[in-house]
Amino acid sequence: MAQKPSIPKGTRDFSPQEMVRRNYIFDTIKKTFQRYGYLPIETPAMENLSTLMGKYGDEGDKLIFKILNSGDFMNSISSGSELFNGNYPKRNENGIDVFDTESVSKSLLKIISEKALRYDLTVPFARYVVQHQNEISFPFKRYQIQPVWRADRPQKGRYREFYQCDADVIGSNSLLNEVELVQMMDDVFTALGLGVLIKINNRKILSGIAEVIGEKEKIVTITVAIDKLDKIGKDGVNKELQENGVSDAAIQKLQPLIEFTGSTAEKLNFLRSLLASSEIGLKGIEELEYVFKTVEASGLSTANVELDITLARGLNYYTGAIFEVKVNDSRSEFTSSITGGGRYDDLTGIFGLPNMSGVGISFGADRIYDVLLELNLFPESVTASTKLLFVTFGEAEQAYCLPLLSRVRKAGINAEVYPDANAKMKKQMGYADDKKVPFVVIVGGDEMQSGQLAFKNMTSGEQEKLTIDQIIERLK
Repeated sequence: MAQKPSIPKGTRDFSPQEMVRRNYIFDTIKKTFQRYGYLPIETPAMENLSTLMGKYGDEGDKLIFKILNSGDFMNSISSGSELFNGNYPKRNENGIDVFDTESVSKSLLKIISEKALRYDLTVPFARYVVQHQNEISFPFKRYQIQPVWRADRPQKGRYREFYQCDADVIGSNSLLNEVELVQMMDDVFTALGLGVLIKINNRKILSGIAEVIGEKEKIVTITVAIDKLDKIGKDGVNKELQENGVSDAAIQKLQPLIEFTGSTAEKLNFLRSLLASSEIGLKGIEELEYVFKTVEASGLSTANVELDITLARGLNYYTGAIFEVKVNDSRSEFTSSITGGGRYDDLTGIFGLPNMSGVGISFGADRIYDVLLELNLFPESVTASTKLLFVTFGEAEQAYCLPLLSRVRKAGINAEVYPDANAKMKKQMGYADDKKVPFVVIVGGDEMQSGQLAFKNMTSGEQEKLTIDQIIERLK
């Protein structure tokens, strides 16, 4: 019996129609990156495991796809003792043989896997900067559009293999970089015709909050929990904080922060009062005020840019401004973020290049695709790759069309001729319908003699006689 074809859960095939639409998103984002002076790089799909582990927090580390050292690696292990590294089963109080699973897991990982699929594009970028620091002019503005992999539970809007479109500038502490990133996000979504809400916060403010509630050492626990507020609600956040050792008194002090609503100005005033005794918290407020003031002065509408004091973003390497973009359209049921990012002060320090501050954003192309499809926002111009199809009644007519086809293509118009010259007209027109080709040229003996070609609009059904020059002018 033949094997039934399938692909791993959380991955997808993309049809030609889907790829045309995806490339429309990639091209829109890429043009914006280039307009702001960002240059492209690429990094390998796999990195050394040591490069990735410990950079995303405990939860992130669990989602990294590890790679077996080689395709036949397990057959090269001569005995089980090499794998278990002395961690043999021990008999418990019920007389059952059990392993110390944590020790076994760590021992196994060191032996069988030294590489992993990249989890994001930011940590590989930091590694790239350190490795190539002598070839780079700082500040270095780079963009990168490549797939990443996460061993996550697949669900709507969440995949195990997906594309990120990143832009980062490294080697500059200037907050003007944050302002430009906000402008870039606004430019991209304006070009895509998608209404969004750009949320901004600052990790220094979150550090200040942890400080004033008396849980300075629990900053990671607090930010990871607060970051889930939209998903699990206030009670869920409080429960997670409690389970992770945050005191009841500290949790109680957090409630006004979680519950506070108001304008950006009102939130800044609230934070200024709450964090009056925290130097790092006040520094975060100062940075946010500059960003909002400069964004407004630059001419960008601030109606869709707001301060979200519960925005935390779970990644450990963020140290300053953090960004998140949500869909702001009542017709959409999409609740996940479609873009995110932030400032990281010393990510390259892990790889031996300290004090190299950077800031960046990442567009989630797959999620953006889902939203544009849901709201029917893809322009008609990106629904077909072929704009004009020549259909013919025979081999002589097809030969007549070939030099005309070349002229059309040289004019920059996507065009093709139906390859089987003797196919029935119904089959050729059906091909045009299936590919959603908007225009067709029908060529028979009369058209060859007169040079007046039958030009048909496949959407309206309207047909007229035009010369090849007139057709080219019409389509351009």
